[in-house]
Amino acid sequence: MRYLHTMVRVQDVEASLHFYCNLLGMVETRRHESEAGRFTLIFLAADADADGSHESQSPLLELTYNWPEPGKVPERYSGGRNFGHLAYRVDNIYETCQKLQDGGVTINRPPRDGRMAFVRSPDGISIELLQEGDALAPAEPWASMENTGSW
Repeated sequence: MRYLHTMVRVQDVEASLHFYCNLLGMVETRRHESEAGRFTLIFLAADADADGSHESQSPLLELTYNWPEPGKVPERYSGGRNFGHLAYRVDNIYETCQKLQDGGVTINRPPRDGRMAFVRSPDGISIELLQEGDALAPAEPWASMENTGSW
């Protein structure tokens, strides 16, 4: 058995791609649009996992955008946290959190310990960030930053 992907539904493709690709550094590996099914699937890989054919790439994040029915209000999703969270190992947790914060993302659980932080995607999906290797030494402003909201 091999883990392939996690699927999350998104409401705003551009906001989601900005978050996952521009801020987190993920890479779009492929996209599938189904006119008959009225949906778009966008597969993303962490930059370190992006090499190879799409059959060999994993783990992947599948963003699913369900097209609204003509003349109807788009479906609203809630409770993104109810499935758990996505987790990514990063080279430098402080630099990653700073880039996210500079991009307007709230750091819900700051990396006070130099090892772990939580943020949320534009669709409320909880994202855990873990420091590669040993924890970094505690540093400000992270060491004294309070939690914000939930994750």
